[in-house]
Amino acid sequence: MFNRFVLVVVFVPLAIILIALAVANRGAVAFTLDPFHPGNPALTLNLPLFIFLFLALAIGMVVGSMATWVKQGRYRKLARQRGLEAENLRQAVSRPPAAPKGPALPKPTN
Repeated sequence: MFNRFVLVVVFVPLAIILIALAVANRGAVAFTLDPFHPGNPALTLNLPLFIFLFLALAIGMVVGSMATWVKQGRYRKLARQRGLEAENLRQAVSRPPAAPKGPALPKPTN
């Protein structure tokens, strides 16, 4: 139910905005990687502006996701350690108690 709500409330308007942005920015622009010789054809791309905007959005999402994943690494490590500890405790509780290993006590004689 929540996923459907997010889809309708967030993604549908976002898709409409992105489509409108793509339609409004169809003109070709030059993107160059050489700041000293901007007319260098080997390092210049001529594509519609919306492609550059979408690429920037996608790169930002990937970089942000990677930063979040790295930042949360310590919490994942802690969860793994605690999961192993919990599994070890479950196994220890489910095993029958071991017999004492010391010398046997003499039986009382009456």
